[in-house]
Amino acid sequence: MNRREFLARSTAVGAISVIPFAGRADGHSVDMFSSAAGEIKVHPVAHASIVLETPTGVIYVDPVGEASLYADMPKPDLILVTHEHGDHLNAETLTAISGEATPIVTNAGAHAKMTPAQQGNATILANGDSNDAFGPKIEAIPAYNLTEERLKFHPQGRDNGYVLSWDGFRMYISGDTEDIPEMRALENIDLAFVCMNLPFTMDVAAAADAVAEFAPKNVYPYHYRGRDDGTQDPQAFADLIGDKAVVKMGNWYG
Repeated sequence: MNRREFLARSTAVGAISVIPFAGRADGHSVDMFSSAAGEIKVHPVAHASIVLETPTGVIYVDPVGEASLYADMPKPDLILVTHEHGDHLNAETLTAISGEATPIVTNAGAHAKMTPAQQGNATILANGDSNDAFGPKIEAIPAYNLTEERLKFHPQGRDNGYVLSWDGFRMYISGDTEDIPEMRALENIDLAFVCMNLPFTMDVAAAADAVAEFAPKNVYPYHYRGRDDGTQDPQAFADLIGDKAVVKMGNWYG
């Protein structure tokens, strides 16, 4: 299915999109970014799931779906979980892909839904906390809804985005959020992953406007499949961004 067919099917009125986690193991693409600390490789997996090969080890972000999706990936040295929703956290997947002592950084809500073994490996960061014990410096950035009818999805103060830093190279992972002031106030971001889908996060215009304000050097639109005509077009995002950032297109949905 090409991008146009995907968008047509995903945005059918009244349709609920099902994220095709299974069967994508052969569809990974890889982009490479240079930093003073070394190369960073980005493997888009599906929807909100990302594998990062970094100078300080392999980081999995919100890994969900079948374990086969990660079969050809290097094992994680660190796992980041932004929040508790099922398209960001699946305890069975975590068990299948991680080692007995793989560290996890997460928020309190997701921690509560993990197994006891996973909780034993987990460090909880609240909004505004930071930790540099796992290689990169990790800053927990707020992630929440602003629009009244969406507040029930991601209330302020609960969920995390993250900024990871390696020797001056700064990467932002939005998690599920709208174009909040904390996102717009980010500075010196080299690489960003910015969500956009309705009714859960924000539309393409809001995402592009926020990105234009905090001006990352490179940005991936991700997490853009929605519900009830809420899927956002990554090409429309790129068109709105223009020359304000380099837009990278990951193979998130096959």
